Amino acid sequence: MELVLITALGVGGATVIGAVIGFIFKKISHKFSDIVLSFAAGVMLAAAVIGLILPSLEYGGKFGLIFTVTGIFAGALSLNLIDKLVPHLHKLVGPDIESHKNGSLSKVLLFVMAIAIHNFPEGIAAGVGFGSGNEAQALIIAGGIALQNIPEGMVIIAPMLASGVSPKRTFICAMLTGVVEVIGTLIGYFAVSLSQAILPFALAFAGGTMLYVISDEMIPETHAHGGERGATYALLVGFCLMLVTDVLLG
Repeated sequence: MELVLITALGVGGATVIGAVIGFIFKKISHKFSDIVLSFAAGVMLAAAVIGLILPSLEYGGKFGLIFTVTGIFAGALSLNLIDKLVPHLHKLVGPDIESHKNGSLSKVLLFVMAIAIHNFPEGIAAGVGFGSGNEAQALIIAGGIALQNIPEGMVIIAPMLASGVSPKRTFICAMLTGVVEVIGTLIGYFAVSLSQAILPFALAFAGGTMLYVISDEMIPETHAHGGERGATYALLVGFCLMLVTDVLLG
């Protein structure tokens, strides 16, 4: 439980780290941000398959395939529904966030709220990963999600400051988006701890949410600024690093 709590704080704290970077370096290049995000996407892609979806098949027994496929689509459809209710970052601010720095405060707060809402299922995925009993894989899953949170924390800062929000309140908003993820991580962990019967579905559900985030948000975002080649290689590096780590720790 102590490790789960530390992991939850680390996953949520990554957004705060990104926010601090955003305060220090207010003009971080898209190229750098896209490479970090693509690397995280690669780690998350491998983690979703190796750490969540394959264990779901294993723990599901003779109904493993049904549980896994159903869980993947349930996770993806859940985030799709959230997207329809509260569009995520790239759908609210477009491919170039610099052009929206002077946008209305209501719009800026809307995309901050969107990040917070989307962080919740990502936190659940980090917590559910511990249900398989493989702590190494669970930590790698959480690490990939944390890496993704850093650039998200970075891009919150400039638009809020430009919209007239004080630095103190800007930092608090960024911190609250991370707190949501901490709560999600703990809920995911306790859900599978209380009932192992839901573990196969929960693992697949978490895997589905991660696949959705990677395909619908991370890859389009990293390919929107002219650095597609570098982003693709960064994704492959992250994916292969996860494979190597899994083999060495397995």
